[in-house]
Amino acid sequence: MERIKGYAYLLCAFGLAGTSVVAASFVSGRLGTFTITSMGLLISLVCLLPFCGSQLLRTIRLLTPGEWLLLFCQASFGVLLFRMFLLYGLSRTSSVEAGILTGATPAITVFLAWLVLREKMNVAHILGVFGTVCGILLIQGVFMPESRFSNEHISGNILVLCAAGCESLFNVLSRAAAVQSNMKKEAIHPVVQTTIVSAMAWLISLIPCLAEQPFAALSGLGWQEWLALVWYGPVVTALAFICWYAGIRRCRASTAAAFSGMMPFTSLTLSVWLLKEHAGWLQWAGGLLVIAGMILIGIEREPRISRANPKSRRFI
Repeated sequence: MERIKGYAYLLCAFGLAGTSVVAASFVSGRLGTFTITSMGLLISLVCLLPFCGSQLLRTIRLLTPGEWLLLFCQASFGVLLFRMFLLYGLSRTSSVEAGILTGATPAITVFLAWLVLREKMNVAHILGVFGTVCGILLIQGVFMPESRFSNEHISGNILVLCAAGCESLFNVLSRAAAVQSNMKKEAIHPVVQTTIVSAMAWLISLIPCLAEQPFAALSGLGWQEWLALVWYGPVVTALAFICWYAGIRRCRASTAAAFSGMMPFTSLTLSVWLLKEHAGWLQWAGGLLVIAGMILIGIEREPRISRANPKSRRFI
C-alpha cells in the first residue's frame, strides 16, 4: 500500500512539474530569469508557512549539519539551477523541445542512482527506462530522417539538458536525504521540507533578482502573466515538491526516474492544448511509450517470506 501511495505521489509531482515549461513560457522574455524564480518561490512560501507553524521551528532545531547540507544542495540543484537553466533555455528554444529534452532526466537519474546509491535494477526496470527514453526520442522525432534540432536552438537545448541533469541530481539527493531521515525517530514532514528548501532557494535567488530591477517589469505584467506566476509558485513549486518528498520516501530513485517521464508528456500535451503547437502521431505514440515505461518500472515484486522464519523479510 505504501508503494502504491508513493507511485501516486510521484505521478502527481511530475505531472505538475511538467506544467512548469508552459507556465514559464508565458513570462519568459517579460521577466528576468531570477525574477521569475524568486517571485514563484516567494508566493509559494506565503502559501506554505501557515501550514507549518511550530512544526517548522521544531524541525529546524533538530536538523543535523549533514541534513542542512543535503537540503541546501536540493535547493541549489532542484530549484535554483534547474529553473535557471530551463528559463535561459526557453529563451532560445521552443517549449515543445524544452519539454521533451527534460525527458533525459530518467536515464541520468538511473545512472546516478546506480553510481551513488548503488540501487539494483531488474529486467522490468531496465525495459521501463529503455521504453521511457525511446518514447522521449519518438516524441522529439529523432527517428525521422528529416527531423533534427534546429541549429539556432542548439544552445537552448544544451541549457535544457543541463536543467535535466540538475533535476536528476536533485532526485538522487532527495532519496539520500529520505533514507537518512527515515533512520530517525521523527522524519521531516514533506510540507516542512518543501518550505525549508523553498526558503533556501529564495534567499539564494534574491540578490541576482534585485539586480534585474524586477519592480518595473512586474508592474507591466498582465493578468495571464500573473496567473502563470501564481501557478509557478504554489502549484509547480509547493504542491509538486510536497508530492515529490512524500513519494521519494516510499520509492527508490530509479523508480522516481521512470515517473519523471511524465514531465515531457505533460509539457507536450499542454503545449499543444494551450500554446497551439503542433504534435503528430509519432509524438503521441512516444507519450504512450513513456506511460508504458513508467508502468514497467513500477513493477516490483513483493519480498519473499522465508519458510523457516516467516517474520524475516528482505526489503530493497
